[in-house]
Amino acid sequence: MECLLGLLKVRVVRGVHLAICDPLTHSSDPYVVLRHGKQKVKSSIKYRTINPEWNEELTLSITNMMNPVKIGLFDHDTFTKDDSMGNAEFCILNFVEIAKQDLSDVPDGTVIKTIRPEKGSCLATESHITWKDGKVSQDMVLKLRDTETGELVLHLTWVNIPGVAM
Repeated sequence: MECLLGLLKVRVVRGVHLAICDPLTHSSDPYVVLRHGKQKVKSSIKYRTINPEWNEELTLSITNMMNPVKIGLFDHDTFTKDDSMGNAEFCILNFVEIAKQDLSDVPDGTVIKTIRPEKGSCLATESHITWKDGKVSQDMVLKLRDTETGELVLHLTWVNIPGVAM
């Protein structure tokens, strides 16, 4: 049995210049699916847009920080199978390792670590793991793979579970 390390709250902020899957309306009906291990959580559908604003928080229980969070972006279709609009993934190892530290003496707003885009990574820009308002958080922009265009903006926060030793 895997041990629960904590909760990863992923705020799906928005999509930028997503693929057009509905040529008649020059738009799409996108939604996001996050997977970690056997867990799967899904955002709401945003209709007729290629620049959706979700601002939805999805929560994953983290039991293995070595597993990446995998993201699928899909176009909702009423009568046919939903179309893939791309995918991405991000590593949570640095994020969870920092969240395990006692940061109570660290000044609010401190950047603990900067993650730079690397070859093979979905990061579109530098991403900062920050200590703010008593929480570890990270903003990231991910470039979607297996599609011609599109980025996804996310905000991560960590929630420690009382009584869980990290």
